[in-house]
Amino acid sequence: QVQLVESGGGLVQPGGSLRLSCAASGTTLDYATIGWFRQAPGKEREGVSCISGNYGNTYYTDSVKGRFTISRDKAKNTVYLQMNSLKPEDTAVYYCAKGRFPWCTTAWLTSDYNYWGQGTQVTVSS
Repeated sequence: QVQLVESGGGLVQPGGSLRLSCAASGTTLDYATIGWFRQAPGKEREGVSCISGNYGNTYYTDSVKGRFTISRDKAKNTVYLQMNSLKPEDTAVYYCAKGRFPWCTTAWLTSDYNYWGQGTQVTVSS
């Protein structure tokens, strides 16, 4: 049974940093496409970042480019999302998800992902 578990969320001041983790069981993330999504209250879930399973290519939505970094640690079977220079508009529940394909789809369709974690809350506030 595939399970994804996010951790690392919390309350941080504007300009601060957090590192989210997505740990997997029941599957290896070595060559899996993993996406990070977020959902703020009253808003649709949106794609934030993706790392492809085939070549490890990384993608970011425009609003986080230059601030967020996605990476993979094969030894720990974990994917990370390093978030720097956080802004209040980054406040949301963050989810990781395993993609159906060995590549990232920048349309950020949730239907392109078939396993999801339970989410971790990130709150950016002073």
